[in-house]
Amino acid sequence: MKTNRSRRNFLKTMVVIPAIPVLSSFSLSGSTGSREGLPHKFKLSLNLYSFNQLLRDGKVDLFDMLRFCAEHNFDAIDPTGYYFPGYPTPPSTGFINEFKREAFLLGLDISGTGVRNDFANPDPAARKADIELIKQWIEAAAGMGAPNLRIFGGTNSHEGFTRDQVFRWMAEDIRTCCDYGKEFGVIIAIQNHNDFIKTADDVDRIFDMVGSDWLGLNLDIGSYRQGDPYAEIEKNISKAVTWQIKENVWIEGKETPADLEKLFRLIKKAGYRGYLPIETLGAGDPYQKVPRLLNEVRRNCVS
Repeated sequence: MKTNRSRRNFLKTMVVIPAIPVLSSFSLSGSTGSREGLPHKFKLSLNLYSFNQLLRDGKVDLFDMLRFCAEHNFDAIDPTGYYFPGYPTPPSTGFINEFKREAFLLGLDISGTGVRNDFANPDPAARKADIELIKQWIEAAAGMGAPNLRIFGGTNSHEGFTRDQVFRWMAEDIRTCCDYGKEFGVIIAIQNHNDFIKTADDVDRIFDMVGSDWLGLNLDIGSYRQGDPYAEIEKNISKAVTWQIKENVWIEGKETPADLEKLFRLIKKAGYRGYLPIETLGAGDPYQKVPRLLNEVRRNCVS
């Protein structure tokens, strides 16, 4: 059932009310080991990029996606910021509250959200603008009750600068975002997206350089494209705070159906506890593709 259009139009026009920071001195020191010794626990979520084209074309909206997730008994929804009215401006408090209320009534958590940024850009002004964007969406995520905000490393070619130089300024920018995330209780989840961050070693390096308990990994199984993707996943799995479970991985330069049985052996062995968002890509109808992947994931969650 589609949401009443008049309500949507009303919500799109509501004024953005800035959130008030809640300062805290609480430390998550040693948080990477906090799951050790515990059994695994999975909560399945849908990353809405699966419906990217339909959302972009206005054929469905966020409220339609809530209904879809409820119909298929997802535990949560992961709505990327692009799909909120007015992006990159964060949604108004009124819209957030309406979305959060609808999710709650449908029994859904909001497992995270995300923005587009480029910290590989050599232009300090552009990176500063991205930091401000991320800060605004940290506040929006906190308003939604989303525990993490997904960000990228970056895609800029950074000509004239070495990777070492980019790592240094990227770490500083991400640390600034993590410090702000700490104020609102929102973890910054950087995605290994086969951009500047390509390998498990790249992930480890940026984590070591940032040095913040408020940095986590959005572990994208389809974006380790150098070497054995399962070995890369296993190396980084302790840093994962959210995921993108996809239909395919890349092996020796070829897109290959993901071995979900093998993947879930690794996830269970690591004792991961938390959200597992799924995401379908490429051609085909997401109304058919998403339930198919969801059923495959569910079988491996319990087996």
